[in-house]
Amino acid sequence: MDNIMKRFVHIPVFVFLLLSITVLAQEKEREKFDPTRDAAKDIENAITRATKLNKKILLDVGGEWCIWCHRLDEFILADKEIDSTLHANFVVVKVNYSKENKNDMVLANYPKVAGYPHFFVLEKDGSLLLSKNTGELEQEKSYSKEKLLSFFNVWKTKK
Repeated sequence: MDNIMKRFVHIPVFVFLLLSITVLAQEKEREKFDPTRDAAKDIENAITRATKLNKKILLDVGGEWCIWCHRLDEFILADKEIDSTLHANFVVVKVNYSKENKNDMVLANYPKVAGYPHFFVLEKDGSLLLSKNTGELEQEKSYSKEKLLSFFNVWKTKK
């Protein structure tokens, strides 16, 4: 009888661990700004995907050195409504700007960036629609859910 009881005690622990692993595996990880990526190729691929999916393109320009870039990424990931609205309507391309790779050739095609992170909204064919200072989407030491959702909803493709 004691052996049977010991086995049953382990079942809840096993179930808890299994559920914890499943939840952790489903959590999205923040995509990093990568100085080794080919931003021109990434944008070209985004145009292909956006055309196929009938979405606009959001270029997210920043770097791993940028605290506000991290705050924005973490804010979006932490809120399922913002994250799903963003990815349901845009093909997102992270464009690195750092000492290692300023992506001068790519960024020369767009208006000058005053601060980071910075958004460029592109039509599915890659044409520029908007240059957006993300400072306008901030609230205190973070971002505003209402402002981000409004921004994404105003600029999404009307279906």
